[in-house]
Amino acid sequence: MMEGKADRKTFFTQALLQWHTTHHRPLPWKGEKDPYLIWLSEIILQQTRVEQGLPYFEKFKAKYPTVKYLAAAPEDEVMKMWEGLGYYSRARNMHAAAKYIAHELAGVFPKKYEGIRALKGVGDYTAAAIAAFAFDLPHAVVDGNVYRVLSRYFGVEEPVDTTAGKKQFAHLAQELLDVRQPGRFNQAIMDFGAGQCTPAAPKCASCPLQPNCSAFHQNKVDSLPVKSKKLERRQRFFNYLVINQQGNVFIKKRTEKDIWRNLYDFPLIETDRLVEGKNGLEGNAIWQAWLGSSNYQLLQVSPPFRQELTHQQIVARFWEIEVDGSFKAGEASWVKCGRQNLQDFAFPKVIVLYLKEKSLPLELF
Repeated sequence: MMEGKADRKTFFTQALLQWHTTHHRPLPWKGEKDPYLIWLSEIILQQTRVEQGLPYFEKFKAKYPTVKYLAAAPEDEVMKMWEGLGYYSRARNMHAAAKYIAHELAGVFPKKYEGIRALKGVGDYTAAAIAAFAFDLPHAVVDGNVYRVLSRYFGVEEPVDTTAGKKQFAHLAQELLDVRQPGRFNQAIMDFGAGQCTPAAPKCASCPLQPNCSAFHQNKVDSLPVKSKKLERRQRFFNYLVINQQGNVFIKKRTEKDIWRNLYDFPLIETDRLVEGKNGLEGNAIWQAWLGSSNYQLLQVSPPFRQELTHQQIVARFWEIEVDGSFKAGEASWVKCGRQNLQDFAFPKVIVLYLKEKSLPLELF
C-alpha cells in the first residue's frame, strides 16, 4: 500500500538523498564551486553523454582556466576545440557569453539565478544547476533524468515535451527540493536517473523508491515518461566539391543561418536526391558556374557518408577534382588551404569522417 501524497514526497526526498550517500558518480566537476567551471561542464553536457563530454571538459578547462581566457580566444579556435561534440550553437553561445562576462561584467560570473539565466545559451535547467551547485541557491534542476524519475514515481502522464508538462514537472521538482542542500539534492536526482531509473532496463528490484513508485505498481515503467511529438528527420543530400589545385584545396566558412554555422566545409552543391553518376552532377547549373569553363579532371567520388542530426539526416558524397593553376575560386568566400593544414579547421563530423576514412575504396570514373 502506497503512502499518501504528502508522505510520498517526503519519502522520495529522504530515500533519494540516502541512496546518494553510497551511489554518487565521481566526476571532475562534482563538488566544484567555481561557477565558470560548472557552467562549462553543463554546456558541454547539454545533449551529450558524460563519457563523450568528459575529455572535452578537461581539454577546455586546461586551455581556458578562467572565463577571461575563453573570452579572449579566437572563434575558430573555440570551434576547433568543440569539433566532434555537435550542436555547435552551444559553442557559439558559450563564447559570446564569455565575452559578455569578461567585458560587461568585469570578468565576474553572475551570482543570482536571473543573471545566470540571462546569459546567452543558458536555459532554465543550466541556470538552476549553476545557481544550486555554485551558490547553494534553492533552484531545482529538471532534465531528462529528472523527467523520467518523477514521471515514473508519481505516475505523471502529462507529456514532458509540452509547455504544460514542463511547468508541472518544474513545480513538482521544486516542491521536492531539499532547500538546505539544493546542490546535493539536484545531483542525487540526476545520478539516480542516470544509474538507477534508467530509460531501458531500470533497476526496479533494488530501487529504494519502489515501495511508493506508481509506475512500478501499475506496470507502467516502460511507458513513462510520455512524449507527444514524434521526431521526424528530413533527408538532405550534400555534394562536396573537393577542388585540389597544386597541393591546395578550397574550403569555406559556413556563415548562413543553417546547420553547422561558423564551421568550415568544402564548396557545396545540395540536391534533392542522391546523385549516382558523373553526368548527374556535371550538368548542375552551380557546377557549370564554378567549373564549366575551367580545365578540370574529376578524379573520384566517394560512397555516401551519413550524419544523423536531431531533425535531419545528411547524406554526403565527396567529389575529388583536380584543377590547373589558372582556376579561380567560384565565390569570394572560398579560401585556399594546404591539404596538410585541414586539421587546423573545425569541420562537421561528416567531413571529418571522410578525411579520416579516405583510404576506403572509392568509385572511380
